[in-house]
Amino acid sequence: MATAPSPTTMGTYSSLISTNSFSTFLPNKSQLSLSGKSKHYVARRSSISCKATNNNNSNNQNEQQEESSRLLGKLDRRNILVGLGGLYGATALDPKPFAFADPIAPPDLSTCKPAEITPGGSETVPCCPPVTTKIKTFKPDLSIPLRTRPAAHQVTDEYLAKFKKAQAAMRALPDDDPRSMVQQAKVHCAYCNGAYPQVGFTDNDIQVHYSWLFFPFHRMYLYFYERILGKLIDDPTFALPYWNWDSPVGFPIPDIYTDTSSPLYDQYRNADHQPPVLVDLSYGGTDDDVDEQTRIDENLAIMYRQMVSGAKTPDLFFGHAYRAGDLNTQKYPGTIENMPHNDIHIWVGDPTQTHHEDMGNFYSAGRDPLFYAHHCNVDRMWNIWKTLGGKRKDITDTDWLDAEFLFYDENAELVNCKVRDSLEPEKQLRYNYEPAPLPWLFTKPTARKTKNKTKAKVAATQLTSKFPATLDSKTTVEVARPKPRKRSKKEKVDEEELLIIKDIEFEGTEAVKFDVFINDDAESLSRRDKSEFAGSFVHVPQGKTTKAKTKTNLKLGITDLLEDLGAEDDSSVLVTLVPRVSNSPITIGGFKIEYSS
Repeated sequence: MATAPSPTTMGTYSSLISTNSFSTFLPNKSQLSLSGKSKHYVARRSSISCKATNNNNSNNQNEQQEESSRLLGKLDRRNILVGLGGLYGATALDPKPFAFADPIAPPDLSTCKPAEITPGGSETVPCCPPVTTKIKTFKPDLSIPLRTRPAAHQVTDEYLAKFKKAQAAMRALPDDDPRSMVQQAKVHCAYCNGAYPQVGFTDNDIQVHYSWLFFPFHRMYLYFYERILGKLIDDPTFALPYWNWDSPVGFPIPDIYTDTSSPLYDQYRNADHQPPVLVDLSYGGTDDDVDEQTRIDENLAIMYRQMVSGAKTPDLFFGHAYRAGDLNTQKYPGTIENMPHNDIHIWVGDPTQTHHEDMGNFYSAGRDPLFYAHHCNVDRMWNIWKTLGGKRKDITDTDWLDAEFLFYDENAELVNCKVRDSLEPEKQLRYNYEPAPLPWLFTKPTARKTKNKTKAKVAATQLTSKFPATLDSKTTVEVARPKPRKRSKKEKVDEEELLIIKDIEFEGTEAVKFDVFINDDAESLSRRDKSEFAGSFVHVPQGKTTKAKTKTNLKLGITDLLEDLGAEDDSSVLVTLVPRVSNSPITIGGFKIEYSS
């Protein structure tokens, strides 16, 4: 098993909300349409010819039914809002009276319910916070000193003493104090395990994973957690550390979290993954026997793919749009959320526990102080991604910018904040990150063989052609490309070629993972630092309040990959799926290739 290398020096990263019980139903200015500029929705459908039989008519009918249900839900919500005294989202001046602004609204805490952690509700967990009718609106406090978050593996003794004192003070607070460790852990459980119904859409739970809410929710969560710690030790300059898992020197769990007598320790972690063991950024549920250098090479190549070649657009990096009334289906995660974020959760969690507590399940992840260091580095990736050029910019859709969350602050007061409050952390939230090397910027994956040799290895009898299909073993499918020609550099910049694996259905309370390879030798698959490895689908167990299985999609940017493989002129590609983690059936609905700007 790979262990830690010696340090290396490589590239360096140069208005108060109404307090009555119906307050969250009331529209704010961003939700009113005064000029006909509100969003209206038209179902858009595309059909891609593919040698794999995708049962497109059935899939399209299902998609249309889901879209119809969502729109009908909006009309139901509209009736509620009209009853409260105003036509939500439209005025008499609006030429499109059924146009809506649809950001996710903050939850109504009084409707919070236990989250299920097993199918059918046989086991539930309480995640609900204290309820109050007093809610403040977040406003940036520019008087706060600028805080710098350090790399956890190289903090000073002085910093560590301060951090331990703050964490101990948080643990010592009464369990019903919203600033306590117990309640802070429940924040993640409630938002991530189906405890909050969407306001106006009670059959749909809020889920901040697998969508564009992932980054901003966790950024604000960390902000308030950090501010609570600082207040408890009367130090406004205190900043959380980040686990530098994107660089070899930071691959192991930081030592500061492994002292069993420390308030930073958590007993529910994988005993086989303690320092100096290197983190596996593509962990598949079992430890593969690779040497230290292979682990480093694979981890760095994964980071390049998830930050650079596979994350050229906001859609790929942030994940699927998620609006009020949307069901938790047809969503897909952004690159970093999917991998390595999800893999690290599973890698740290204790496999001897029933639900892989603590980090290995979203309901319990916030109980481990390491969770916050992990997510600081996830947050750091957002900062870095925006410096890499091209189309790597924040989303401008107002349904993203005006999505809202509720958090308790350092004074135990409930605060309403929007995504737009989180976009400039140094200016709005008053923190930055200690610079660290970015060796993955120089580790572009390379192809191991030519396309002709690869395709010859897959006989026609091995190809799967009918979908939906159960993924219970290695499966290869031929997927047609709509533009089988070598595109110009400008065309590649304008449109990213995407492989979409559709309608991935599984039991959401269990861990799931499968790997994706393109034009590879199905009998002898590539290492993860090779171009043929296109990525993975990774799901962390999470509670839910419905009996329905989880359904989602995986979207992979493959423009650079096809160029590396010399396959730009090919009329199709061979896609091989390899199941790695699953205790129940995984169903794949189909495949398609499309282009996105």
